[in-house]
Amino acid sequence: MKTFVGRIEQILETGGVKKEIALLFVSAIALVISIFDLLPLPFDAAWIAIILCGVPILLEALIGLAARFDIKADVLVSLALIASVCIGEDFAAGEVAFIMQLGALLEDLTVAKARAGIEKLVNLMPRTARALRNGTETLLPAEQVRIGDILRVLPGESVPVDGIILSGQTSINQAVMTGEPLPVDKTIGDEVLSGTLNQFGAFEMKAAKAGGDSSIQRMIRLVQSADAGKAKIVRMADRWATWIVVIALTAAALTWIFTGETIRAVTILVVFCPCALVLATPAAIMAAIGNAAKHGFLVREGDALERLAGVQKIAFDKTGTLTYGTPKVVSVKSLSEKRSEQEIYALAAAAEQFSEHPLGKAVLSCYRKEISDHVLPAASFEMLPGRGVSAVVEGRAVLAGNAEMLTERGVVIERHAEMEYFLRHGCTVIYIAVNGAPAGYIALSDTVRPESAGMIDALSRIGVPAVLLTGDHELPAESIASQLHIKEAHANCLPEDKLNYIDRAQREHISICMIGDGVNDAPALKRAAVGIAMGGAGSDIAVDAADIALVDDEVKELPHLISLSKRMMKTIKLNLIFSMGLNFLAILLAAIGALDPVIGALVHNAGSVIVIINSALLLKWKG
Repeated sequence: MKTFVGRIEQILETGGVKKEIALLFVSAIALVISIFDLLPLPFDAAWIAIILCGVPILLEALIGLAARFDIKADVLVSLALIASVCIGEDFAAGEVAFIMQLGALLEDLTVAKARAGIEKLVNLMPRTARALRNGTETLLPAEQVRIGDILRVLPGESVPVDGIILSGQTSINQAVMTGEPLPVDKTIGDEVLSGTLNQFGAFEMKAAKAGGDSSIQRMIRLVQSADAGKAKIVRMADRWATWIVVIALTAAALTWIFTGETIRAVTILVVFCPCALVLATPAAIMAAIGNAAKHGFLVREGDALERLAGVQKIAFDKTGTLTYGTPKVVSVKSLSEKRSEQEIYALAAAAEQFSEHPLGKAVLSCYRKEISDHVLPAASFEMLPGRGVSAVVEGRAVLAGNAEMLTERGVVIERHAEMEYFLRHGCTVIYIAVNGAPAGYIALSDTVRPESAGMIDALSRIGVPAVLLTGDHELPAESIASQLHIKEAHANCLPEDKLNYIDRAQREHISICMIGDGVNDAPALKRAAVGIAMGGAGSDIAVDAADIALVDDEVKELPHLISLSKRMMKTIKLNLIFSMGLNFLAILLAAIGALDPVIGALVHNAGSVIVIINSALLLKWKG
């Protein structure tokens, strides 16, 4: 029996939206031919709609009852169809089937089934590793690496497993795991994570975790399991279907008992058929999705806006969401009376002009935008992975890098109060030395989107406070939270930390919306009640994991989306109240004989039209 039912379900699921539209188009033509008797057919044309639209409803109802004893709206529709056909009201049966399938089509159009994120995430996994065994480098599959193996990682390669650097210096792009915008300098004794990208220097490492315990593998498992913890919205018509069926059958039976007229009992079943009730939710969702699209939101999950209306907190990733995710020069300071700040800036830009490091590129880019397109020529350029650069600019030996680099070259940098201020606020500092003497420094920072502060304040006004979950360190996290008036901030968050925060909130019955842009946000985007990804700057994996994508990255539109979702739920509730009220009124009219099945079908379908018109008002709602 289960095998048979499963096969029927597969048949019903094949074909997709295009097939549904084609069936509805043919059924609509058939109903027009039936009601106006346009063609001399040997049968009522309404039977075409009954077969094309009604048979799938009957099968769905049968499967639900036989396999799961699940009483949905399909059961009541099936009763109305069968009863109408039995008394010869073929048009009424065809019309009811058509309206129900129209509601199903609207729901299908709102539900996105794209789940490609896992495949893209799996593609990030390193395929091979360079193992050093008996003094020989051997290329082997990454899954064959064992704890304690010595591995070599070249520039441009992904780290195959978690481990500790034994020799060499480099810069690692950890965005896939932490979302940090800048590469992290690594040296002997530092930890490196699988899936992260080695940008510059070659190094040797000792494998500390391997196989399923590595960081990238753990994140894949998190994404695979996260969706299971997300509650799904149950359609209102199905939630109330059991009571609707009982009330309709009772009313029909009592009418038949007291009047003896079968036609009245059948009319009650037809008018109580929950067409408007079924349309109440998807019609409003479709209109709200259209409104959201005008404001840059691509809603990928049909019930995402329903869930969004109930969120109590919004958790933000920092980099690329509240900030641009790219470093910018925020200050240039001279430590020598002989050199101006503009000279320090010019020398640093000249030294960094051949650098591939994001910080060096940022210095050069900002110099060209703020000072001049002309950059001084540089010679004898040398890049030191994990340290900085050196070059000769117009006969002057220039060093630009971190404090360790200058210390190794015998240059002593004394900390000043202003320098400490930049470090406390999460800035990255590049120290500049000229001819072996300290000359100045440049502070760089990820820049906050100008609209972020207003957006956070607007969210607070509508009762949805913001939370910061970032892989960045405490200082930049606290600085950003302070600037944006975010009271709750969590730093150093790995993917599992963000997921655990959402899990704790769910256990406390707090509904969380997660907004992020990076691969490291994918598990949290999956698990949250609603996941919103930055579609412009965000990774494809984050977008695939999310329910909603913000296409143009205009975060200022988030308050509108939240308010729209709440307005949509009010519209749905109004639709439901109206449709149920109309159905009860129609029952009374049918019971006293004021309606026959055909007129009854037209009356309750007029209710469906009113529901659609009311929902359509959401398209132009501005809040």
